[in-house]
Amino acid sequence: MLSVRYGKAVRGQPPRRRNVASVMGWAVEAVADYVANVRPLFGAGEHPALWVTERGGRIKPAEINTRFQQYRTALKLPPELGPHCLRHSYVTHLIEDGADRTFVQHQVGHRWGSTMAIYTGVSDDFMNTMLRGVLTQALGPPREQEA
Repeated sequence: MLSVRYGKAVRGQPPRRRNVASVMGWAVEAVADYVANVRPLFGAGEHPALWVTERGGRIKPAEINTRFQQYRTALKLPPELGPHCLRHSYVTHLIEDGADRTFVQHQVGHRWGSTMAIYTGVSDDFMNTMLRGVLTQALGPPREQEA
């Protein structure tokens, strides 16, 4: 599934158009279900925004933050958790699922890989698996310990 979104502009230029490819099958199904079964109930018609309010207008960031805060409180999640954390999770899941780092960098619209690295919070298991693979490639498979 491809969707168009606009990212931050480079100084002196308009926002850059970006296509976002979803690599998570469940996300494609969820958005397709929303478009087919939920969005029409809001009477948005040909409104260019994908996510619309109950009155058919574009959802504003403040509304997303308020709703997220309500869900976070109801679920007793830490108060430092915010909508931007979903962006960090997206990057982490893509990396852990083996997506190419350049692909991920383009997905989040970062010019530099070092900026994207700030978003990545891979698990200890993932890091151990990656380290084992690198060491095996460099040194060969581990020898069994002698009793």
